[in-house]
Amino acid sequence: MSAVLYRGLFDDAALFPPGNAPMGGALPAHRDHRAGPRAEYVGPFLVSDARVGELRAVLAREEGPSEPLAVGVTVPGGADGVAPAVAAVLADPALRLVAVEAAAKPGGAAAVAERLTAHLPEGAEGFVEVSRQGDVHADLESLTGTGHSAKFRTGGLRPEAHPGEEELAEFLHAAVALETPFKCTAGLHHAVRHTTAEGFEQHGFLNVLLATAALIDGATEKEAAHVLADRDGPRLAALAAKLSDAEAERVRRRFRSFGTCSITEPLEDLVVLGALPASRTR
Repeated sequence: MSAVLYRGLFDDAALFPPGNAPMGGALPAHRDHRAGPRAEYVGPFLVSDARVGELRAVLAREEGPSEPLAVGVTVPGGADGVAPAVAAVLADPALRLVAVEAAAKPGGAAAVAERLTAHLPEGAEGFVEVSRQGDVHADLESLTGTGHSAKFRTGGLRPEAHPGEEELAEFLHAAVALETPFKCTAGLHHAVRHTTAEGFEQHGFLNVLLATAALIDGATEKEAAHVLADRDGPRLAALAAKLSDAEAERVRRRFRSFGTCSITEPLEDLVVLGALPASRTR
């Protein structure tokens, strides 16, 4: 059993729907996660550009020295919001910018990538959220050679916000073929494909990891969709456990991370499936 597959996979999106945690609760909870036995699995603290000022105000009230907070900033407004978002974070020594995730309009991925290239400091990753309403493959192609990664929305607060297996498989297939790293956002609340109480068909992050692994090994788009549709948790966990560290690292070079409003729930899913030892989440 290897933990390589899950290290840094879970970006802390506690501030975002459906969790909507208050800043005063989300920040100390994030610090607890980063200081606890599950720290190796936890990515940066995600904050929207509209709330960077609020985050800075909360940090300013803290007492005593602390390490700069690693943050990823989301920019739903797209290209024009990149520069001010970066400036707002860099202006505060209590923050360390590790990623900017900016949304693109259909056909606008290249323009967003250009802004990221112009304004990102060294060491910070750029993610361009490609629009599901556009030509996803063309937008992914436009990111080739930019050094930036893609972001794909896998859920939301409405049924139509959740792409089906075929649509997600198409994205994954294109990203792997183009060697474009990617992250996902929204909807990956649990390890395994499932139907929510509201009737939403939600993807499992374990399914996405394994579909990515299959595509790297030459699987077809249809075969990847089959993996995404699998609801057999123990079988999926067993397949994941068979991946070597080298294979897991190849998968994670493609599937960088995903934002989750709960750090605890997805890790508990892995413990229940036997994919991680229980002692790691105590």
